[in-house]
Amino acid sequence: MPQGVTDRLEALRAQIRLHAHRYYVLDDPIIADGEYDALFQELLALEAQYPALVTEDSPSHRIGGTVVRTFATVVHSSPMLSLENIFSAAEFSAFEEKVQRFLKTEQPLRFITEPKLDGLAVELLYQQGVLSVGSTRGDGLTGENITAQLKTVQSIPLRLQGNSDLAIPPELNVRGEVFLSKKGFHLLNRQRQEEGEPMFANPRNAAAGSLRQLDSKITAQRPLEFFVYGMGNAEVVSACGQEEVFGALARMGFPVNPLIKVCGTAQEVADQYQHLLTVRHTLDYEIDGMVVKVDDLSLQQRLGATTRAPRWAIAWKFPATQATTVLEAVEFQVGRTGVVTPVALLRPVEIDGVVVRRATLHNQDEITKKNLRLYDTVLVQRAGDVIPEIIKAIPEQRKGLEQPIIFPSSCPECGGQLVRATGESAVRCVNGFCPAQHLQKLIYFAGKNGLDLEGLGKKNVEQLVRSGLIRDIPDFFRLNVEQLAGLDGWGDKSARKVLEAIEQRKTMALSRFIGALGIRHVGEVTAGVLAEHFTDLAQLMAADKEKLLHIEGIGEQTAVTLVAYFSDPAIVQMVDQLSQAGFAIQPAQVQVQVQPLVGRVFLFTGTLAGLSRDEAKQRVKALGGQVASSLSHRVTDVVAGEKAGAKKKKAEELGLDLLSEADFLALVAQEPS
Repeated sequence: MPQGVTDRLEALRAQIRLHAHRYYVLDDPIIADGEYDALFQELLALEAQYPALVTEDSPSHRIGGTVVRTFATVVHSSPMLSLENIFSAAEFSAFEEKVQRFLKTEQPLRFITEPKLDGLAVELLYQQGVLSVGSTRGDGLTGENITAQLKTVQSIPLRLQGNSDLAIPPELNVRGEVFLSKKGFHLLNRQRQEEGEPMFANPRNAAAGSLRQLDSKITAQRPLEFFVYGMGNAEVVSACGQEEVFGALARMGFPVNPLIKVCGTAQEVADQYQHLLTVRHTLDYEIDGMVVKVDDLSLQQRLGATTRAPRWAIAWKFPATQATTVLEAVEFQVGRTGVVTPVALLRPVEIDGVVVRRATLHNQDEITKKNLRLYDTVLVQRAGDVIPEIIKAIPEQRKGLEQPIIFPSSCPECGGQLVRATGESAVRCVNGFCPAQHLQKLIYFAGKNGLDLEGLGKKNVEQLVRSGLIRDIPDFFRLNVEQLAGLDGWGDKSARKVLEAIEQRKTMALSRFIGALGIRHVGEVTAGVLAEHFTDLAQLMAADKEKLLHIEGIGEQTAVTLVAYFSDPAIVQMVDQLSQAGFAIQPAQVQVQVQPLVGRVFLFTGTLAGLSRDEAKQRVKALGGQVASSLSHRVTDVVAGEKAGAKKKKAEELGLDLLSEADFLALVAQEPS
């Protein structure tokens, strides 16, 4: 036997054990998923070629990682096996042929495909239709008991649905994937950043970390989701195929991925793979491939499994979305609110078919937390249209030439003072005349979050500013065809198209206009709240801090910012110039009814017997009142239902009016007059 082969096998096994431990146990990988997959594929190929060299402790025999024994352990009723990976249509054809040889048939096989979610696999045990035990996959044989944590996931049914056509079996073993949507992930990270907590690197780590919280109350605060993908005892639902299993599970109340598809030929499987590859970045959750299963359950049983994976299923992986490269430089960009953001300039690297040269570094704290240095080898991740980011540095590959990343002491654009407020991670330029901030505000005003002026994207606005055609917001409404058509890359047709878009936006709803201004602390929701309380822009501009603070949803910071913004002579002049340029703001619709609860703010505590909390809030709002979520100086009435707790006691101490449920129902029985 060649000594070189033996040495390579030993080296591969050592590397795979190291990286598997860092990924599955420590949640701290130092190579990209694609690089790990390549090592594993090389090991499998060599062991297939030299079966005599296969050892009992080879990673090819291993089902998964070891259990982190923070929780009590659960022995799975049947192993939760891993899946073998493939990366091409040719490899799938080889898989199909292998299955046919095992079954001794040449008949085409019926497959079922589903997106391969990048989440955390779990097992759910239902007894008499009620969730009794939930556990992690663990090492495939033994997992962690996280029943309390899984019960907080809204999409996991606590009691199964049944009917005359579908009897609930006495015991049901369900497997599925818990994950965070992209929206939920970014929301969670934004909250953690605001609270000074370290941000999660990716949705998978966030989902895993959420389910491993010892306090299930913390898990309940995380926007976790769930898709079912199979059963450990499918025979109890009298199904012939995987498609029927999904149908039965859906009828029981489990969420089933809508992209699951039955394929009658290998070509249909390949076509579905290409479809998922095309749409993956439009989905609100991460997928890293496609799972392909033989649909027929009797064939699955005949095929059985190896020590590591079932013979009837395969994971067709997507190209890697992570890669390692070198951090060559850092530039600092100034945003519309003055925030200075570091951006990494990378040695170009191809990820998921796209060459990546830049990545976000978020802020100074992120650089410190990740211990990043210039010339570090770093792990970079790309997810669709999201800006690539550096996941981590790889200190093991440092050569002694790396240098600290120095955050600037003054604004890189205007030289103005940089300030970091207490409790904030952001560093800001406080020069109100900073040209970089002004440019970003103009880009925001014209962009999708602003007036959404078609044809005026970031590069075009930058060109208009450089040419001197745009200096401030009113200038958008003074442009003409001759000015635009004369610019490089423009013509008469593109100029007229932009002017048509501007003309359509010359009349704008108050809430949309407030949001388009890009005022700090004022997003889409806050803009809508302000538009509900002021009939026109003049009233908002004249509002003082106290008046603003009496609006539910407007806090101290927002009120102070709004007063300062609309008191600025430059803003007053800008609004006047907009009017002169023909721009008109639609006033909010004025209520002609007299509403009896106007000026009153209600806080609910305890349980109401006669109606739900949401119904009670709707009654208040319909009569002109407001609803508070916490006790503050704005609250005028506290409605105390059964089992009212600390809020009721605090309200009594403050001398606030306390209403019983009967009092409240009598009050909201009034009709607007």
